[in-house]
Amino acid sequence: MDTLRELIEQVPVLLLSLRNTVGFWDVLDILIITFIIYRVLSFMHKTSASSVMKGIVFVVAVAWISNLMNMAVLNFLLRQVLQMGIIVLIILFQPEIRKMFERMGTSRFNFMFLKRGRYENIETGIESAAAASIVMAKSKTGAIIVFEREVGLNDYAVTGTSVDAKASSELIQNIFFHNSPLHDGALIIREGRILAAACMLPLSNNINLSRDLGMRHRAGVGISERSDAVVLIVSEQTGTVSIAVDGMLKRHLSEDTVEKLLQKELILAGNINGKSKKGRIKES
Repeated sequence: MDTLRELIEQVPVLLLSLRNTVGFWDVLDILIITFIIYRVLSFMHKTSASSVMKGIVFVVAVAWISNLMNMAVLNFLLRQVLQMGIIVLIILFQPEIRKMFERMGTSRFNFMFLKRGRYENIETGIESAAAASIVMAKSKTGAIIVFEREVGLNDYAVTGTSVDAKASSELIQNIFFHNSPLHDGALIIREGRILAAACMLPLSNNINLSRDLGMRHRAGVGISERSDAVVLIVSEQTGTVSIAVDGMLKRHLSEDTVEKLLQKELILAGNINGKSKKGRIKES
């Protein structure tokens, strides 16, 4: 008890010494580094690199234990491996590093963590796309609608035809009509306005995707992997409606679920009002 009491009494002295030695810029430096590490780990967690990270942590832990237990041979071999760590990390995480820089380079603000203050007319775009998707699902009209968020999609928009029109259910249906010259490819919506149609998107290389998914679904998942876009997909074969976010595909969605998910990802996640004309959206 005496030892514990002495430790408690030393706490104010320790805090006072830290205040005298650690300045404002030191604290800010630590906070920035902590934030960057957190964002990098969060990004890695959403990719297959998370399993590789666990393996690296395991190797480092074994190296540390072998050093404590004086296992000379094992510790020597692991230290040789760790000395080449930077090169190994670049090789192992090449796809993830490429995606990270790609997001930074294609961002409309060229800054990875910047939040846009508001999305003009985004509510109209959500309602129009959701209503059109239900009609197209009943007629089995294939469609892929991409909602731009923080990462700019200009590189993909230029592969299609510029539209620049306010989103409406009727216009979206006409664009994806079978005989329409713009029905092939993706439609990109920015802040409630249709930016471009008939756009080409990158396909996903995820080997875990179901084999019954066609090119439209793989393109939707692919663009959600390379950006923070939310993608609404209507299957031409089955008439089912799906939404792709962060490389994850949610399938067989009902009419109410489609609009709620879009509201959640585009409004609530975007730090906007969070209220629609029907009231606050609740997570399902």
